[in-house]
Amino acid sequence: MLSRRSLVVVPLLFRPSRLFSFFTKSPIVVHSGNTRRPLLRHRATAFLFTKPICTDDSFPCFSMNKVNHCYLSTLSTTATSPTHDSYVSLPTSGTTLSNKSKRKARRESPEGVLREKLNMCSNRGDVVEALRLYDEARQSGVQLSQHHYNVLLYLCSSSDVGLGLERGFEIFQEMLMNKVLPNEATFTSAARIAAAREDPGMAFELVRQMKGFGIAPKLRSYGPALMGFCEKGMADRAYEVDADMIASGVVAEEAELSAILKVSVDAKRADKVYEIMQRLRATVRHVSETTAEIIQNWFKCEEGGKVGEETWDEIEVREATVRGGGGWHGQGWLGSGEWRVTRTHMDETGVCSFCGEKLVCIDIDPIETQNFASSLTKLACQREVRADFVQFQEWLQHQGPFDAVVDGANLGLINQHSFSFFQLNTVVQKLRQLSPSKRLPLIILHKNRVTGGPAQHPNNKKLLESWKKSGALYATPPGSNDDWYWLYAAVSCKCLLVTNDEMRDHLFQLLGSSFFPRWKEKHQVRLSFSQRGPTLHMPPPYSIVIQESEKGSWHVPTTTGDDLETPRQWLCATRTKGTTLHHL
Repeated sequence: MLSRRSLVVVPLLFRPSRLFSFFTKSPIVVHSGNTRRPLLRHRATAFLFTKPICTDDSFPCFSMNKVNHCYLSTLSTTATSPTHDSYVSLPTSGTTLSNKSKRKARRESPEGVLREKLNMCSNRGDVVEALRLYDEARQSGVQLSQHHYNVLLYLCSSSDVGLGLERGFEIFQEMLMNKVLPNEATFTSAARIAAAREDPGMAFELVRQMKGFGIAPKLRSYGPALMGFCEKGMADRAYEVDADMIASGVVAEEAELSAILKVSVDAKRADKVYEIMQRLRATVRHVSETTAEIIQNWFKCEEGGKVGEETWDEIEVREATVRGGGGWHGQGWLGSGEWRVTRTHMDETGVCSFCGEKLVCIDIDPIETQNFASSLTKLACQREVRADFVQFQEWLQHQGPFDAVVDGANLGLINQHSFSFFQLNTVVQKLRQLSPSKRLPLIILHKNRVTGGPAQHPNNKKLLESWKKSGALYATPPGSNDDWYWLYAAVSCKCLLVTNDEMRDHLFQLLGSSFFPRWKEKHQVRLSFSQRGPTLHMPPPYSIVIQESEKGSWHVPTTTGDDLETPRQWLCATRTKGTTLHHL
């Protein structure tokens, strides 16, 4: 049972007298499963018009040139969320239906058939057919559920067909008038329709209405309003949306931060540009080409050259850098004069080939590592056989720690048509030579690799036995994903992880975009092979993240490059030569 105070945005298509009369005669009812439950405890006394009412029966009150939104508020409403997507009348005779029969009845009901057809339209992106089905269902008296309306609204919001945008609000109103409880997807689609009609203000208002229903907005909910304001150059309204996102605990990603950055650059808001640069540093780390161009334009523009402190407290800046963990100080623009901006590369030690400044290595908090290991264990136990993974943890505690962990399957297949134990052993022996303790690294292989195929060759059998006796081989059980095992081992042992796996698939996305990229940057060793054998490419001695130096320079890593053949491209921005920087 959800108690909700709501302020419902209703694009009115009727005269207010007719609408008010409707509510004085009928309590709102929510279709929940096979029951009809009252939504409102009040009738006419529960409704209050809070904005000017549209008195025109026609739809143009929602035209892009004339915005006359109508608002309807309800007080102290109580509702129960639907337990089924469709309202279906099942037989009421004394016969008790099995669950299978009930599911079949729902599928074959008019509501179930409509659901299936709308889903097919959604898969095809066919808004015209979906609207035809909607009109046909209304004429036939088919009861539409939350799912039906959400599919229709989604198609209208994502359609290039003008008809979809025209009828989107009509469908949204119909949903509310029929007392069908909206959810986050409902409001998000409605907000997208508003933004597509070039009304980001209404899109933002719809997000606010979600909170009145007790619905937590998502990043996608704010997107239409934020992007709409940014595209219109309405910087202050964009900042308002951004502030609401922060207050709601919604974290902006690169697309959103990039849009705010651009509108700030265009508005010549140096303070906001600086703020977003710091947020990009903390959230995104390396940036796309689109964001890099926006940053580059800021440093090249006249306003960018005007801002900056000619004198500052060098000790205070250094202390702020230490407090922040290194790589930034957050004290504002330092220096004066025009910026020299170029694309460049870092050498192996992290020295910029353009300005000569050396990038720093930002430490990882040990507590963060421990928390990450715990969350990794939780995820692994949810997706693996818990007993198998717990057994591995116990084995690792007894045999570890190791100086390096090897993703055996990955290394044995690099540049190979079939699995090569010889190639894997070459890497293992090289890691042993580099190890301070001269101990073998931990080799993770799936059990099938250890028992079948090339493993049956006498030389490979002998090699596997030597690894087992040394306590350096762990065979993951059938049906398991060995990625969980080698990643957990490297994290818990705080050691190097040797693999060419880019770690970009769904499994690694579950680990989040905050800590994991930083850990990977400092621990992953990649390999290349030549006739002379394997070459280990160790982690860089600097952090691949936006860095602000104590002298006021900026270095921004882009997504261009970053493989063994092509080095990552950086954007370097430093004050022009001849500019004198005075220190207190």
